[in-house]
Amino acid sequence: MKVLISADMEGTCGVVSWVHVQPPEYGTEPSSTAEYERARARMTREVNAAIEGALAGGADEVIVNDSHDGMRNLIPEDLHPSCRFISGNDKPLGMMQGIDLDGIGAVFYTGYHAKAGTPNAPLAHTWTGWINDVRIDGRSTGEFGINAVVAGHYGVPVTLVTGDVCAVEQTRELLGEAVVGVPVKEGLSTFAALHLHPVKAQELIRDGAERAVRATTTVQPFRLPAGSTVEVEFDHQTRADQAAYIPGVERGGERFVRYRPADGVEFVYTFRAIAKAAAVRMSP
Repeated sequence: MKVLISADMEGTCGVVSWVHVQPPEYGTEPSSTAEYERARARMTREVNAAIEGALAGGADEVIVNDSHDGMRNLIPEDLHPSCRFISGNDKPLGMMQGIDLDGIGAVFYTGYHAKAGTPNAPLAHTWTGWINDVRIDGRSTGEFGINAVVAGHYGVPVTLVTGDVCAVEQTRELLGEAVVGVPVKEGLSTFAALHLHPVKAQELIRDGAERAVRATTTVQPFRLPAGSTVEVEFDHQTRADQAAYIPGVERGGERFVRYRPADGVEFVYTFRAIAKAAAVRMSP
C-alpha cells in the first residue's frame, strides 16, 4: 500500500503568523526570508516524521504532495530519501494531487489548520482569505473536508491529521474518530498558540503515522453524496458576482454561490474555478 501525504504549513509546530508561511518571493506583506525558512524546515521535518511512521507501519511507498501556498515549500534535499514528492502549483487535483496514482491506500494530512472563522485556531482560513465558508449539504467544512471529498472519489480514506487542536478536532468530527489525530499546538487566538517542542511534535507525528497505516481498514472514505449541493460564501458580494458567471454555478444569496457537482473531481474543479473567479479587485 502507498500513502499520500498532503502537506500544508499553517498547522506546523511553531507557526502562528503569516510571516512564517508567506514565501517572500511574492513580495506581499508581511514577509521575512528568515522566518519563512525556519518554518519550512520544521514543515519538512514533520513530513519526514510522517514518512518514517508510515514506512514503519508497513507502507510500501510514500508520495508527498506539497500543498501550501505556491506548493514549493518543502526542502527537497532534506526530505526522507525513501519518498517521492510533488511540487508546483496549478496541479489538476491541487492539495490532493497524487491521489489518482495506482496503489494509494491512505491519505495523511500534515500541518493542517482549522476552517475559516474558527476561534482560537492559528491562521484559520479556508483556501483563501476571502472565502468565509464552504458548505456541503448545509454542513460547514474547511480544506480538510474539501480534500477528503477528492480522496473519497478515488475510494481512499484520510487516516491521519496533524496540526492545531481545532484542525484535528474538526477533521475527526467530519471523518470519524478512527482518524488518528496528532495536535502539535493549542491555539490561544488567531495569532498565538501554546506549542509542543518541535522535536516532541515530530516524535508524536511519527508514532501517529505508524498507527494510521495500521488503522486504514477502520476508516471509511468520505464520499460526496449523490445530488449534493455545495455552497461557497465570500466576504463581499462582488466575489459572488464573478463566481456566478461560471457555468453550473448560481447565486444563492447576497454573498454566496452554489452548485451541484456530479462527483468529487467535478466538485474540486468547480470549487477551484470559483475561488479563482472570486479573486477580483474590490474597486473598479
